[in-house]
Amino acid sequence: MNFNSKVFKKELINLSGREEYIVRGGRHLFPLLPKAFEGIKQIGFIGWGSQGPAQSQNLRDSLEGTDIVVKVGLREGSSSIPKAEAAGFTRASGTLGEMFEIIKTSDIVILLIADAAQAAVYKKVFAAMKDGATLGLSHGFLLGYLQSIGESFPDNINVIGVCPKGMGPSVRRLYVQGKEVDGAGINCSFAIEQDINGKATDFALGWSVGIGAPFTFMTSLEMEYRSDIFGERGILLGAVHGIVESLYRKFSCEEGMDEKEAFKQSVECITGPVSKIISKKGMLAVYEKFSGKEKEMFEKAYSASYHPAFEILLEIYEEVASGNEIRSVIMAGDRMKRYPFGKIDGTRMWKIGEQVRAERVDDAIPLNPVTAGVYCAVMIAQMDVLTEKGHEYSEIVNESLIEAVDSLNPYMHFKGVSYMVDNCSTTARLGSRKWAPRFDYILTQLSYPVIDSGKGADKNIIDRFVNHQVHKSIAVLAKLRPSVDIFLK
Repeated sequence: MNFNSKVFKKELINLSGREEYIVRGGRHLFPLLPKAFEGIKQIGFIGWGSQGPAQSQNLRDSLEGTDIVVKVGLREGSSSIPKAEAAGFTRASGTLGEMFEIIKTSDIVILLIADAAQAAVYKKVFAAMKDGATLGLSHGFLLGYLQSIGESFPDNINVIGVCPKGMGPSVRRLYVQGKEVDGAGINCSFAIEQDINGKATDFALGWSVGIGAPFTFMTSLEMEYRSDIFGERGILLGAVHGIVESLYRKFSCEEGMDEKEAFKQSVECITGPVSKIISKKGMLAVYEKFSGKEKEMFEKAYSASYHPAFEILLEIYEEVASGNEIRSVIMAGDRMKRYPFGKIDGTRMWKIGEQVRAERVDDAIPLNPVTAGVYCAVMIAQMDVLTEKGHEYSEIVNESLIEAVDSLNPYMHFKGVSYMVDNCSTTARLGSRKWAPRFDYILTQLSYPVIDSGKGADKNIIDRFVNHQVHKSIAVLAKLRPSVDIFLK
C-alpha cells in the first residue's frame, strides 16, 4: 500500500514479489514529532488496559521538551487511577482526569478502552470530541462493530489507527530497553480511515514513531481488525495454547514421558529454541536444524498438521469477517459481569511448568522435531489463510510470526500461558479461551494419529513448505528487526 508523508521518509521494500512502503522508526526521529503533530496541543489517552500504560508513557517520553501535552483519561473511581499516578500522570499536574473531560479538551483522542466498552460508549465519545479533532484507535474493532450495525464515524473528525504488533507490556518494555539502542520496540501497522484536513497520515506516523515502532507499515482498519482478531485466536494465543496442551498430553500420557520432560519437549521447546530460531533466522532454519530420523519426524508432524490447522483457521477467519466474533465479544462483556475471567494455568500441566521454569537451564532446552513440525505447520497455515484473503505480507508476517516469537511467546516462557494470555486485551483473552480447545481437539483427533501411524510425510506439503514464498518476506523483515530482545525478569 502507498502513502505520502510530509515529515517522514518512506522506504520501498519487496516482499515475495509484492512492493510495500514502510517507515523505519528510531529515536533519531523524535525531533520530527512536533512537525508531525503540527497544530496539536494535547493528546489524550483514554483507558489503562493492555496498551494504555505503554503507549501513553512512551509518547509522553518521546515528546519530552515539546509543547505537546500527553494526558490520560479514566472513569471516575477507576481502580487504574493509582497505577496511572504511579506512572507520572496526576491530577495535580493536570495530566490525569475524567475520561470525557480529557476527550473534550484533546486534539487527538486515542481510545484504548476495552473493545466491548468502546461499543457501549462510542456515541458519547463522538459527541464529546472537538470539531476537527482526531480519533485514534489501536484496533479496528470499533469499525467492525459500526459496520455490523449500519453506522459510521462522524464526518467532522479524522479517524486513524496505529496498531502495535505485540501486547502492551512488550511495547513499554522494549521502548525502555531500547533507550540506548535506536529503533528498539514493537512494529506497528497504521491506517487512515478518514482524513479531513490532510494531516492524518503524519499524525499516525508520528504516533507510531513516538511509541517506539522499529518500522511502520500501512493497512486499513478493516483488514487490521480481521487479521488481528484472527491472529489472536490463531498462532499468537489460541493455537499455541492448544498445541502445547495437546502435545504435553501426547508425550506424557500416550508416550509415557516423564511429566517435566514432556513439558520441556512441548512448551519449553516452542517458547525457547523454536521461537529464538524463527525470530533470528526464520522457519526454514528450524527445519534445517534437523537431519536423518529427526528431519523425517519434523516432516511427518508438519504434513499431518497443516490441513487440520488450515481448516480451523479458515473457520476462524470467516467468523471474524462475518462479524460473529465481534458480536461474541460484545455479548461476553455482559456475561463477564457475572463470571469474570478465571486463570487458565491451574491444571497439573502448568503446575509442572512452574517447577520446570524454576530449574530451567536455557541451553539444555530440547528442540523436539514433532513439536517444531506442528508449530511451523500451524504458523504457515495461518499465513496461507491471510494470503488467500488478500492481506499484505507485512501484515501477514507480523500477525503470524513476529508478534508470536518476539512479543508473546517470551511471556509464556517467563511465567506460563496465563501470564501470556492475560497481559493481552479482553478481546484477545476471550478468543484464546474460546479457540484453544478447538486446536487441541483437531490436532489430537486428526493430526497425531497420522504422526503415530506408519504413513510417511506428504512430500507435496513438505516441498511447498520448503519453497514457500513467505520465506523471502521473512528474510527481508528480519533485517528490519531491532538488535534488542525482550528481557523479562
